[in-house]
Amino acid sequence: MARRQSSTRGFKRTASVLTERIRRAGESRGFAVSRLLTHWSEIAGPEIAAIARPVNIGYGRGGLGATLTVLTTGAQAPMLEMQKEKLREKVNAVYGYNAISRVRITQTAPTGFAEGQAVFQPPRPEAAPAPDSAIIAQVASTARPIENDELRAALERLGRNVLSKPKH
Repeated sequence: MARRQSSTRGFKRTASVLTERIRRAGESRGFAVSRLLTHWSEIAGPEIAAIARPVNIGYGRGGLGATLTVLTTGAQAPMLEMQKEKLREKVNAVYGYNAISRVRITQTAPTGFAEGQAVFQPPRPEAAPAPDSAIIAQVASTARPIENDELRAALERLGRNVLSKPKH
């Protein structure tokens, strides 16, 4: 039987390299399903994800039902408190059964503690400044000989992005 040759030439996909480390880190904090951490904004919804993030899942002595600990700032805690049951249902939908019986909210200042220093929502990308007319004209004249309209438009976008990039 012939052995199949690897087409990766010694390289591995990043996801396959990090999967085990992410699983171990998640399990050390009680997250048996790491998807809860990696897809928090999709699971909790954009409103809740903007003000809170999961910190820990703790299992009681009886082993029936776990407690999800969620971190938020003090000002957002009352709003999150009103949405605890809805959040619990969404998280249990990820697990596929009633794994979380309680949601506990912890509060911290937005700065000061190690857990509270992280931003709850990823920063929004800043809009790139519009390139000046000289760059647009230069790119258009360079791409003018290309006959394919889609290719010409793509190369013009690339040229505008490259030439308008700030030089550090």
